[in-house]
Amino acid sequence: MTFSGVPDALRLTGEMPWSDRDVPRTLLQMLASTAAAFPAHKAVTFQLQSGPRDRAHTLTWAELHARTCQAANLFRSLGVGREDVVALILPNSLETVVATLGAMIAGRVSPINPLLEPEQIAAILRENDARVVVTLKSFPRADVAQKAAEAVRHAPCVHTVLEVDLQDYLSPPKSWIAGLMRPKPGPAHHADIRDFNDELDRRGRRPEFEDPEDDRIVALFHTGGTTGMPKVARHLASGVIYNAWIGATLLFDENDSIMCPLPLFHVFACQVMLMGACMSGAHIVFPTPAGYRGEGVFDNLWKLCERYGTTFIISVPTAISVLMQRPVDADLSTVKLAFSGSAPLPKELFRRFEEATGVKILEGYGLTEATCLVSCNPDVGPRKHGSVGVPFPYTEVRIFDHSEEPPRECATDEVGEICVASPGVFPGSTYTEPARNLGLFHYDRYLRTGDLGRLDGDGYLFITGRKKDLIIRGGHNIDPAEIEEALLSHPAVAFAGAIGQPDARLGELPCAYVELVAGASVTEQELLEHCRRHVHERAAAPKHVEILPALPKTAVGKVFKPALRQRAITRVLDAAFAEAGLALRVAQVVDDRRRGLTAVLEASGAAPDEAAVAALMERFTIPWNWVGTETDAPEESRAAS
Repeated sequence: MTFSGVPDALRLTGEMPWSDRDVPRTLLQMLASTAAAFPAHKAVTFQLQSGPRDRAHTLTWAELHARTCQAANLFRSLGVGREDVVALILPNSLETVVATLGAMIAGRVSPINPLLEPEQIAAILRENDARVVVTLKSFPRADVAQKAAEAVRHAPCVHTVLEVDLQDYLSPPKSWIAGLMRPKPGPAHHADIRDFNDELDRRGRRPEFEDPEDDRIVALFHTGGTTGMPKVARHLASGVIYNAWIGATLLFDENDSIMCPLPLFHVFACQVMLMGACMSGAHIVFPTPAGYRGEGVFDNLWKLCERYGTTFIISVPTAISVLMQRPVDADLSTVKLAFSGSAPLPKELFRRFEEATGVKILEGYGLTEATCLVSCNPDVGPRKHGSVGVPFPYTEVRIFDHSEEPPRECATDEVGEICVASPGVFPGSTYTEPARNLGLFHYDRYLRTGDLGRLDGDGYLFITGRKKDLIIRGGHNIDPAEIEEALLSHPAVAFAGAIGQPDARLGELPCAYVELVAGASVTEQELLEHCRRHVHERAAAPKHVEILPALPKTAVGKVFKPALRQRAITRVLDAAFAEAGLALRVAQVVDDRRRGLTAVLEASGAAPDEAAVAALMERFTIPWNWVGTETDAPEESRAAS
């Protein structure tokens, strides 16, 4: 299966309306159909440890269907109806897959990032009115159980906690050692605690309830988690099935094997990769509970791909950067494609990956509010580096200028707000909180993404900025408002602006700039300490605070953040050049019409080695040019090999 881009999108969209497509109408139908077609094929594999010869645990499609039915029956027995919520505070595992599918079929699933702080997890549990929580039993070197217990203590809606014991994946003597090293569980709470797998074993392997074909909400994914009341997006069954259909139609079939080291609380892993496998019959592999963050995963990933005959690798730019610091020490001849999302992929890193691995890489775009998929570069036909490709079939992308009334549709290559309509969009009801849906849709149809971009003459989408100003730290969204509110609570601070500063490992790290009250005195170190106490999530605490005589502001008095980003880019890159011993500086940071904020570099001494400069700059997701180079040049097209 291939995707040629615009021709395939037009052909498939023109064949028939989406509503007439012969696709399953429920998730249970989808899973049952695949299990009937490929009962003995491998469905899901999980490794607790990352070694290429470490023990692996696999479910076939028949086994996954049966186990999922047991989970759905279990949730129904606990009082979970079609509109009730099962929250998952889990890293990746076979149980995470089973619980995700079972919760969607019985009611609604709410996957929660276990890296969040307990108060953030509790806020999501309360927001979603979760009745049942599936989480880890206390396990060495993990604090998920302790966080979940503390969160449940502050979520009176939860009546049952089902625990998954990772010790079950170990054989003696490792299992004995893990048992002896098991840390104390978290604080006592009001909910009943049961063992998830023991409870599953008591349930029937066929659904014990009706499965009506009417469309309904099946998933609730939070989009942030750094504020007391995070935004929660609702996903319809039809939207999930649409994302699965794209995977099964354009990407995978039953002979494919997907290497997915991304977490299942992320929509790309769950709603595209897992669901695409569930419709196509492809085999999906999850290496370690923490995926790319798991011990040894980067060192062993190529060998794991060889072990499983991987055909598709799922990644993000920060992971690709780390992988390029390891040798390609395995046979990757089975790999057809790698997918990169969540942030722009630097051009030099793009080139190095393809040269080192021999694997074609595609960049795409999706968002939680659209269930996930919006666009992708085609695997046959031209790829345009810096672009996130062309919209998928049945997805319409339009660019609007909302500074005018009524809003004006932008011309070709003109930057405006990216707006999306597709079967994955839930018009008018995207967020659980009604107030958040006000003004979210253009003409009551097009989701306003908050991202800025343009469409070129060939229909390729380019993202040039984020209107909503989220800081994305390693794929995790951080709301700058929480940092700013914490700083403004200090009596010496008059104005504050929080942004993401470039980081070679995580893409962005939060930093802040402040303007003091006239006559006030405070040090930058004191403000950093103030943030550590008052920013609720550790990951959101700024890594750099700088006091300026006056913050740049717009005509209406708002902090002008592009100027702060330019300042941060200059500071971070100049420091990186000095550390690397390169006689180089950032002459200026320009706002390029096509590429967004672009660093313009010049030598501050003898001409530096261009290969060394390129190697350093590939660690960052910042477009760059030399002084005197035209920045508004046409994008590069890459023909498929």
